[in-house]
Amino acid sequence: MLNRLYSLFSNDVGIDLGTANTLVHVHGKGIVISEPSVVAVEAKSRKVIAIGAEAKRMLGRTPANIVAIRPLRDGVISDAAVTEQMISYYVRKVHSGGWLAARPRMIIGIPSGVTEVEKRAVRDAALKAGARWVRLVEEPMAAAIGAGLAVAEPSGSMIVDIGGGTTEVAVTSLGGIVTARSIRIAGDEMDENIVAYARRKYNMLLGERTAEDIKIAIGSAHSGEWDAQRITLRGRDLLTGLPRSVEVGAPQIREAIEPSLVEIVNAVRDTIEETPPELVADIMDQGIVLAGGGALLLGIEIRLAAETNMPVRIADDPLTCVVRGTGIILQEVETLEKLLVPETYQRPLR
Repeated sequence: MLNRLYSLFSNDVGIDLGTANTLVHVHGKGIVISEPSVVAVEAKSRKVIAIGAEAKRMLGRTPANIVAIRPLRDGVISDAAVTEQMISYYVRKVHSGGWLAARPRMIIGIPSGVTEVEKRAVRDAALKAGARWVRLVEEPMAAAIGAGLAVAEPSGSMIVDIGGGTTEVAVTSLGGIVTARSIRIAGDEMDENIVAYARRKYNMLLGERTAEDIKIAIGSAHSGEWDAQRITLRGRDLLTGLPRSVEVGAPQIREAIEPSLVEIVNAVRDTIEETPPELVADIMDQGIVLAGGGALLLGIEIRLAAETNMPVRIADDPLTCVVRGTGIILQEVETLEKLLVPETYQRPLR
C-alpha cells in the first residue's frame, strides 16, 4: 500500500553519477539536471555551501575555511557523506512536493569494474539520500542503450564510454556484456597529463581547471585541421614563483595526453582480442560507438579507427548516453530486469 502511495507522488529518476558530472533523468520529463560533481563545504563543520556549477567555480579559489571537493574519484565514491548530500540535493531539486514526493525509485550507472564494497557505497548513499528502491546498471550497458544500440539482439555491439574518471569498453549481445574492460584512465588523467607536461617542459604549475579548459579547447587524439589552433598556458613559474604564460599548439597538447590515449587504445584492442570471432564480424559491420565526454576529443574516432581497423562513430549527444540509458530502463524496468546488476539492496519502508 505504501509503495503504491509513493509511486503516485514521486518522480522515478535515473542517475549518471559521474566523476566529472552528475546527470539526472526524470521519468516523463527527460534530463532535468546536468551539473559538475563538485561540492563546496565548510572545512570544520562539513556543512555544504554549494553544489554543482556554483561549487565548481570555487575550485582552487576558496578561502581556507571552505573546501571545494569532488566526492567521486575514478568513477567511485571517495567521500560517502558528501556524495549522499549531493544526491539528496538533486532529488529534492526535481521534486516540488514534501517528504512523500522525495522518495523515488532510482537506477544509477556504475563502472563495470567496481568491487562489491564500491557497489554497496553507491546503494547506501542513494538510500540515505531518500530513495525507496535502488538498482544499479553498469555504465557501458546504460551507454549502449542510450546510444540506441540493439543490446538485446543476438549480434555484437561495441561501446567505448570515455568519462571523467573511467573508460568503459564493452561488447554486448543478447542483453548481456560478453567481454569488457574498465580502466581508471579518462578525462581526469588527461588533465593531469597536461599539468605534468607544463611542469616538465616549461617549469610551470597549472591549475586543475586550467588544464581541463585547455583539453576541451584544443585537445586532440589525431592530427587534423585543428593542428593550427593555439592556446596560451597561464600558470606560475616554478623557478621564480611569478605568473607566466606560454603559447602552445594542438600537437603539443596531443603529445601531453598521449600516455592516456595509449592506455585507452590498448583497452579497446584488448577487448576486441577477447571477443568471439562471430561478434567481431558484427562489430566490423556496425562499427564501434563512442560515448562520454571523451568522445568529444578532436580526432578520437580517427585514432581508434586507425588503431583497430574498424569503423568508429560518435553517438548522438555522447555526454548523455548513460543517463538516457538509465531513463529507458526505468520505463521498462520489468522487461529489462536482466540488464541490471543482479544484487538488490533496499531499505525497508516504515
